[in-house]
Amino acid sequence: MRYSGFMIDMDGTVYKGGDLIPGATDFIGALKSKGIPFVFLTNNSSHSRHYYYNKLVRMGFDVEMENVLTSNIATIRFVLSERPGRRVYVVGSPDVIEEVRSAGIDVVEDDPDIVYLTFDRTITYDKINKAYKALMKGAELIATHPDDVCPTETDYDIDIGPFIRMFETMCQTVATVIGKPNRLMLEMAAREMGVDPGRTVMVGDRLYTDIRMGELAGISTILVLSGETSEKDLEESDIVPTHVLDSVADISALLE
Repeated sequence: MRYSGFMIDMDGTVYKGGDLIPGATDFIGALKSKGIPFVFLTNNSSHSRHYYYNKLVRMGFDVEMENVLTSNIATIRFVLSERPGRRVYVVGSPDVIEEVRSAGIDVVEDDPDIVYLTFDRTITYDKINKAYKALMKGAELIATHPDDVCPTETDYDIDIGPFIRMFETMCQTVATVIGKPNRLMLEMAAREMGVDPGRTVMVGDRLYTDIRMGELAGISTILVLSGETSEKDLEESDIVPTHVLDSVADISALLE
């Protein structure tokens, strides 16, 4: 495997919930020893970039903040560049809202131009209703990612996808979705690494986000079976990874 850089999913790929996937830290160690750039990509927008960086460090990964790119960071960059000056109502947890505000976005509670939807584990009926009313008044819906479920240590939790569809149906709108499989994440990651996006590889456990993003961008992909995708899912899908491995632990041997 001779790639200029590795884009690596987190949930279900190097850890599952709070549990480290065996061999994941050794895989990152192998990349660092060979001088191969890498960026962790996560669609999970329930916490800030700093939270995921700290989680990786606690689990034993030798990483820097620049090695982590979340769908929230990608969405912040999109709003700043493509929707400058817009008033934004963020459906998110407190640290995510603060991350958006600290980036220079005008975060408001009333009369927003944009409803900014994240994976909000603190969501309430009041938040849902406020977003609904803003969308019905003409606000734009921007979502950080499309995932239907989020992996935990034992199973899966409902993620942002069902909420996107609810708002689209109720408000007769179409969301702008920033995270994987949108190639925007890939391009941002390549810039972080300073490499040609076309010579990178995407590593992940989900066909419809991780592998689909790589497929749409025309780059190589590695599907690991340590998370959401089963062999049966793979057989029934029209998305075809370049490589299929049991886990990231199997990649190290292929770097020789």
